[in-house]
Amino acid sequence: MKQKLKICVVLVDRANYGRLFPVMHELKSNKECILQTICSGTMMLEKFGYAERIVQKDGFRIDGRVHMEISGSIPETMSKSIGLGVIGFTQEYQRLNPDIVLIIGDRYEALSATIAAAYMNIRIAHIQGGEISGSIDESTRHLITKLAHLHFPSTARSKMVIERMGEDPKYVFNYGCPSSDYLLKTKEISNANLFSNKGIGKINALKPFFLVIFHPVTTSFSDTHDDINELLDALNELKHPTVWLWPNIDAGSDKIAKKMRVFREHNNSDWLCFVKNLHPKEFQSALKSSVCAIGNSSSFVRDSSFYGTPVVLVGDRQNQRECAENVVNSKPRKKNILNSISSQLSSKRYKVSKLYGSGNTSQRIVKKLITAKPKIQKTFYLG
Repeated sequence: MKQKLKICVVLVDRANYGRLFPVMHELKSNKECILQTICSGTMMLEKFGYAERIVQKDGFRIDGRVHMEISGSIPETMSKSIGLGVIGFTQEYQRLNPDIVLIIGDRYEALSATIAAAYMNIRIAHIQGGEISGSIDESTRHLITKLAHLHFPSTARSKMVIERMGEDPKYVFNYGCPSSDYLLKTKEISNANLFSNKGIGKINALKPFFLVIFHPVTTSFSDTHDDINELLDALNELKHPTVWLWPNIDAGSDKIAKKMRVFREHNNSDWLCFVKNLHPKEFQSALKSSVCAIGNSSSFVRDSSFYGTPVVLVGDRQNQRECAENVVNSKPRKKNILNSISSQLSSKRYKVSKLYGSGNTSQRIVKKLITAKPKIQKTFYLG
């Protein structure tokens, strides 16, 4: 009897899970493999809404946990957390003995998981490699690419970048982003009280609202204080109903979180609702329903393209990222932000783009995970 392939999916934050759960569903239902799930990073932190509970509620078993986050929100704590992550993932891989480790994106937690797998001679599959952006995330993404054996970029340009990095083209597959499998079917919000029990503040989700996410830029996190002030001042001038999701755990996030709390305490902010976390499907409904998404999240670049939601990217965190026509860039200054928002609100809703895929991605990824047999020892592809 043929032995089933053990494929270990690593989840390190809410965005990871939102893009990986279609793949996880395919893996779980496939009779040729066994799905293993390891949660790490902010998935297990109360500050970020215990995202691992969503994973369990969706019917997935969590086979391992790696606690690695050191508080402090500075570059030193990020670097130390990577070291703890390598130790933790090594222990979990030794216990679970996976055949393939599946990584997505560019998080430093994912880098820890990748390093551990590489040195334990475990094949690594990487989704969303080859993308160009700002922050330390781009360097991390390319590091993971050079350690991975199988590559699933989301765009044609990303595939080209990976191949230029010396990866064998026969192991580079542009199937699009797996989230396209359900984003193209996402429905708009139908519950006026969707955000009522999710955080602080209350708005009617059926009326026009902004969706905001603003993460720190780790390579210039000292500028975070000024940038968040400018964004808050701009939105406060508009006082348009706004849903604002908590920033990630990168260096500088504590400054952003503090400014958000202080602002709410010292201003009339009945237009503002702070939310720790949303289920991936709730978040996507919010992104599709919002009249404008504002901030610097990669989901505002990638996921919004499937809806045509107007987006204002603030700052350079997503610098050089491939964008559909629904995205405009703004300097992190109040005047520029207000002008960009005004321009987007005056535009009609944009056409749906297929830049990041057109569906059926997860099924193709799983099939290739099962059938492809790259060598453990990698070499630079010279053609």
